[in-house]
Amino acid sequence: MTTFVARPTSRQNATAARAATALSFWRLLVLAGLFGLFMLLIVGRLATLALFESSRAYGATTGNYVPVRGDIADRNGVPLARTIRAYAVWVKPDGLIGDRRKMAQDLATIFPDTPEEEFYAKLTAKEPGYLRKRALPEEARRVHDLLGEVAIEFPREDERLYPQDQLAAHVLGFVDRNGNGAFGMEKVLNAQLSDAKKRGEPVTLSLDVRVQAALEQELVRGMKSTEAKGAAGVIIDVHTGEVLAMASLPSFNPNDPNFADARNLEADLAAGKTPIGNQVNVVTNRVYELGSTFKPLTVAAALDAGTVRNLAIRYDATAPIEISGFKIRDTHPSGRWLNTPEALVHSSNIVTARIADNLGREKMEAMLRTLEFDKRPRIELNERSRPLWPKSWGRVTNMTVGFGHGMAVTPLHLANGYAAMVNGGTFRPATLFRVKEGTKVPGKRVFAAATSARMRQLLRMIVVDGTGKKADAVGYRVGGKTGSAEKPGVGGYARNLVVSTFAAAFPMDNPRYIIVAMLDEPKGTAESGFQRTAGWTAAPVVSRTVMRIGPQLGIIPDTHRDVDVSELMPLLWSPKGGN
Repeated sequence: MTTFVARPTSRQNATAARAATALSFWRLLVLAGLFGLFMLLIVGRLATLALFESSRAYGATTGNYVPVRGDIADRNGVPLARTIRAYAVWVKPDGLIGDRRKMAQDLATIFPDTPEEEFYAKLTAKEPGYLRKRALPEEARRVHDLLGEVAIEFPREDERLYPQDQLAAHVLGFVDRNGNGAFGMEKVLNAQLSDAKKRGEPVTLSLDVRVQAALEQELVRGMKSTEAKGAAGVIIDVHTGEVLAMASLPSFNPNDPNFADARNLEADLAAGKTPIGNQVNVVTNRVYELGSTFKPLTVAAALDAGTVRNLAIRYDATAPIEISGFKIRDTHPSGRWLNTPEALVHSSNIVTARIADNLGREKMEAMLRTLEFDKRPRIELNERSRPLWPKSWGRVTNMTVGFGHGMAVTPLHLANGYAAMVNGGTFRPATLFRVKEGTKVPGKRVFAAATSARMRQLLRMIVVDGTGKKADAVGYRVGGKTGSAEKPGVGGYARNLVVSTFAAAFPMDNPRYIIVAMLDEPKGTAESGFQRTAGWTAAPVVSRTVMRIGPQLGIIPDTHRDVDVSELMPLLWSPKGGN
């Protein structure tokens, strides 16, 4: 039997083809739609990560993300303090499986600054806690890879970071465990930095990290070379009072959340006690008798009052002054009569005491009160110490205050006083906030403009021909005064312990900046010519600092210009060393 198979007609073939094509088209369209939706989700997620997560991770203050605490920056926008999303290492001890002793050993290799026993105590504790409050991403990865314990977690937390490490630590301070400012500008600015409406923009300080670094490094060098136990320094703008640098040594690292002194400081602050240790800002929160650095202030007051009219008039310095059972003597006696310029160049206590005696208590006290030497230094920091003002101000006290004994002030007091003495005679309090360029900062008159001009000449002479020679910096026309004061102790002054200070201004033909450098208890070493006095110890710190910061501040060294002291040079005779 023959079987016949029906074949589709050409019309049926065409219909089937069209149906297949249509089905393929719709399948393709659905796939394309799904693919497009998938890509849209990916792009959306990437955009979210770019806009939000990266900002959170890097602490940016732009876009929609606002950090939990605002940034602090220097005058040029360099970050000094900011909040970041950091890693922590957290442990739940009861969930650990491995050998805890071995884990402690491994953790100590990853974090060598923490003892193995400390890790072991945390791994065997009854309660969960931090193994590490802050860890780098690489450190967190190593812990994860090495231990592989589910009970060890790596939470992301807001942490305060100080990108410059110890730089300006005493100015910035740090935050406590609750994220609030505990010290320094962190405490002063706490409300503003925490305010959701304000924390999106960084707070700009007057500090310049370049100048700050130079000052700190040179103070460290001076401290090491003289084996001093501490050092301090400040640099301010004479026309605005802006603090470009403020340093106190030894210092601390605010990035270390576990440093012992920080915990002590928090407890002291909570109890209303004065902090001790490396956290004390010596520039604003310690007072010292600053010795001969007071002598130019005494002379300036006498010039203003008219009790010194002729600089050529000489005073008897042939022997110590004996008064009320005390003797006022010179460290390096000249054995002759000295005029006012010579008294400053040779740093004569005897002549300065006579000038102060002629000036009288009323005018001396008025000058020092106008410079605010009788109150805490005016600056934004909370850590400010009250000066030691004489309880009874008789004739002897007036004479000794004239050359820097019998009154104790902070180094910032001295810097403010020198700024007023050289800037034309106007006192302006120091500030840690940047002053907008062109802003005229108000002040109060302390010295006459003519007195200020004369003092610029005399301060320059001290560096060129007197005790401050080692403070000179070629082309920068430095002027200033040494001060080497014995430290008071039980039963009197300790002759073997001194505070060496140099207060300077530059360039003296048109002063812009004041530098005060102080070394606490320097020793006579080979580098200081086996001398402890300021001319050999503090003065070189100023010289090196000026040469480093001058170009950064736009001051170009010029050896073809200087302060005109030609009318005073004939008054000098046989210069000798002093204190």
